[in-house]
Amino acid sequence: AAATTDTRVAIVTAEWNTHITSRLRDEAVATLLSHGLTDDRIGLFDVPGAVELTYAAARLAGCGYDAVIVFGCVLRGDTPHFDYVCQSVTQGITALNPDCDIPVIFGVLTVDNEQDALDRAGGPLGNKGSEAAEAAIKMHAFAQHVKSL
Repeated sequence: AAATTDTRVAIVTAEWNTHITSRLRDEAVATLLSHGLTDDRIGLFDVPGAVELTYAAARLAGCGYDAVIVFGCVLRGDTPHFDYVCQSVTQGITALNPDCDIPVIFGVLTVDNEQDALDRAGGPLGNKGSEAAEAAIKMHAFAQHVKSL
């Protein structure tokens, strides 16, 4: 699927673990640009942490974008905080998708340690930012196709 020149994508990035999330965001932007989007068609937004991603995505879904991508990175620790944060953001983004007219793409890494995150943010396992951008393009194309049925 190819993006059209009028496709608009919003990217929301959690500031927590920014050394990881910025890599995801930057690779997503590069991928969107390689598909023909221009800088002015890509909205970049920051929120404090992963829990805030749902609110931001919900607000942006009604602002003329064709897709929203959310990026966060939650590292497992010694407390139940990891489970609560992961559950909150996963359920929040999942709940948005059936209610939004546009796709909201889940680009949140939920990993055991920093190395697992680095491996997925440009390391040996690729960059999940690029995968999220590809998913946004494909899901926008899907949405356009469904509208034409």
